[in-house]
Amino acid sequence: MNDELQLPRAARVFVSFAALLRANDFAIAPEQTIAFLAAIELLGPRSLDEIRRAGLATLAPPPERRATYNRLFDIHFVGSEEIDQPGGEDDEVVRLQEEGHGEDEALLADEANESGLAAARAEALVERRFAQDTTNDALRRLSREAPARLPRRRGHRRMRARRGPWADLRRTLRDSVRNDGEVLRLGRLKRRARPRKVLLLIDVSGSMKGRTEDNMKLAHALLQAAPNVEVFTFGTRLTRVTRALRLKRREQALFAAAHLVSDWDGGTRIGDALQAFLAVPRFGSYARGAAVIVVSDGLERGDPSALRDAVAKLSRRAWRLSWLTPLATGAGFKPQTEALIAIRRFVDDLVDGGSSIAIISHLLTLGNRAAA
Repeated sequence: MNDELQLPRAARVFVSFAALLRANDFAIAPEQTIAFLAAIELLGPRSLDEIRRAGLATLAPPPERRATYNRLFDIHFVGSEEIDQPGGEDDEVVRLQEEGHGEDEALLADEANESGLAAARAEALVERRFAQDTTNDALRRLSREAPARLPRRRGHRRMRARRGPWADLRRTLRDSVRNDGEVLRLGRLKRRARPRKVLLLIDVSGSMKGRTEDNMKLAHALLQAAPNVEVFTFGTRLTRVTRALRLKRREQALFAAAHLVSDWDGGTRIGDALQAFLAVPRFGSYARGAAVIVVSDGLERGDPSALRDAVAKLSRRAWRLSWLTPLATGAGFKPQTEALIAIRRFVDDLVDGGSSIAIISHLLTLGNRAAA
């Protein structure tokens, strides 16, 4: 006999709500369901709001998924989903989206960019699901070679070396004690090399629809292979996805990123997104002295002057700024779009970004390049 049929009829609706949360990837233990029923019995609720708060206290949804909890509660107990529509908000302003706030946004456009062959200006907030991972030799190469071949910088700490600009007096005196006070060799010191910061900015707009999944897989592999890596996505919004991609398993990381970003396959406002990035001091500090990689086709539908000013500021902060575009199909590539022409003099590398192999090859050669 089904266990649910043995429950009192009044309790079944609350147990089924816990099952609904569990089906939507909420971690609900059986003990929490029992505590939820006990709280309902203790409160003797007189309104749905009291039931909602009892669920928040006992089922403990994470803060970043509180909006999803409220929507599921309304669907289950009220019978309709109540979504707050933004009021009086200018659609031309790129909204900055922190980690954990991607799923409480409303849809602002009814039409999606189905083809992904052209840039769009309208914002479309959708959820994206990534396909099952396949074996990729390029990603394995990145994971294997990135720790040794990514760019490095000289740190402030010193280390022992055969040759170096500083004398290691402590080591020299220690060795002289073993040799009856004679100095046979003068120890040397040099500055220790440290991994340089890498900032990866990925275009997830509709015109990059065909490359989005591969680019996100590449970002996950890069984060797993090297420290000091920050990853942002942009289309009509700017979203930091570093924490989601830090998850070890690629499927889990991509699933978390898919629920975090709201503007998959939407419009293209690169200049506004980069301006939003630079406007936040904490985000702007990620670019200081870093190898900045922008993966975008550059099909800007906003004001090219905003993009030009943002790229100029970004290039002054970065150690080296690379723009990887699928449009750069050959060594003699010359930008044709208005946006790429506007930013060309501020970019150190304008190279092919149309495949994972091309992007990874560029990343692994950055260590041999000089500062811009």
